Amino acid sequence: MKKALIFGGGNIGRGFIAQLLFQSGYEIVFLDVNNVLIERFNKDRTYPIHLVSNESTNTIIVQNVRAVYSNDMPAAAGEFIDADIISTAVGVNNLEKIAPVMALGLQYRWNYKNLKPLNILVCENMIGADEYFRSSISTHLKNEEQKYLEEKVGFVETSIGRMVPSATNAESDNPLEISVEEYDELPVDRDGFIGEIPEIKNMIPFSPFDFYIKRKIYIHNMGHALVAYLGNLKDYTYIYQAVNDIFIKSVLHDAYKDINNAMSKEYNMPIEQLEVYTADLIRRFGNRALKDTVERVAKDPKRKLSANDRFVGTLKLCNKHNICSEAILLGIAAGFHYRNENDDTSMEIQHFIQDNGIKQAVINFTGLHEEEQYIEGILTYYEELKNEKFLEGYYEKGYSCRR
Repeated sequence: MKKALIFGGGNIGRGFIAQLLFQSGYEIVFLDVNNVLIERFNKDRTYPIHLVSNESTNTIIVQNVRAVYSNDMPAAAGEFIDADIISTAVGVNNLEKIAPVMALGLQYRWNYKNLKPLNILVCENMIGADEYFRSSISTHLKNEEQKYLEEKVGFVETSIGRMVPSATNAESDNPLEISVEEYDELPVDRDGFIGEIPEIKNMIPFSPFDFYIKRKIYIHNMGHALVAYLGNLKDYTYIYQAVNDIFIKSVLHDAYKDINNAMSKEYNMPIEQLEVYTADLIRRFGNRALKDTVERVAKDPKRKLSANDRFVGTLKLCNKHNICSEAILLGIAAGFHYRNENDDTSMEIQHFIQDNGIKQAVINFTGLHEEEQYIEGILTYYEELKNEKFLEGYYEKGYSCRR
């Protein structure tokens, strides 16, 4: 049986990638630091994934599963010797943390004279995550090993569309049980593979891949975060509540109109195709059974408001095509209002605002140093959002660009 290693037994690793690999005939070996999960994986060797929608629930039983404690570097590295494919699903901030064991695992593999190509699916929400991860691993290898890394290891960027709200099913005493949405396509970068592209269920290789990763970050992730930050201002608990708010949905439609136009121009893509995609996203955001929370989607605003991420990257692409998006400026302003005592980056932003003022905070966290027209628009919306009735005015009147 083919063997797949998955770094990260949480939302995406356990709730998405493992399903596709199991359905494609792989043994699944999770590498994680959570002892509760590891012990249960090794005890049960199986776990359920519930595919939930507003209409139904279906269950898939993932089998042929085991786990290794990734901080036990010799044990984890030993799994690389006969691995057929690897996936990461640890979060962008943790890629550097797993780079040393990745490097050691590759050294073990090559020392055992296994020079077959090995591909790594980099399942992280970050543009350029493939090259970032390659560089992180390379620093732990010797010169001659770096050559093997270049020739024998493929780093494959992916676009993770499935929404998995929590790695824990609150209604179950099984820590492995997980509920996810039905969507299960996995677009990947065809050009990232070394050697033969493996056959994995619903994995769709594309080239060039830039369109698909930008579509995920600038449309899916941007829209999701916009709904979350506006939903937070209206004290909603769940994403489905926020996206069904008539005022928030109005802003979301405006944001999608703008970025669809920009993406269509940038990639010579029929706008009708993008409109179908965004309409389906809005439907999926409204999945009540998923119970996706505003808090989960809004978390880590420092990263989400940063230069070239979902908001600022979208803003710049729109500007490139002479589209000024008031809705995206409004989303950024709402992000600066997000305050959660349990979210370290949220509190970092709030403390910075308190000490330095909102204008300096916008410049500091978004990297918009020279785009004064954007800064002024964000500041205006930031002040207007202090009025809880403001979104009703946006819906009723609409806004023209402040440029």
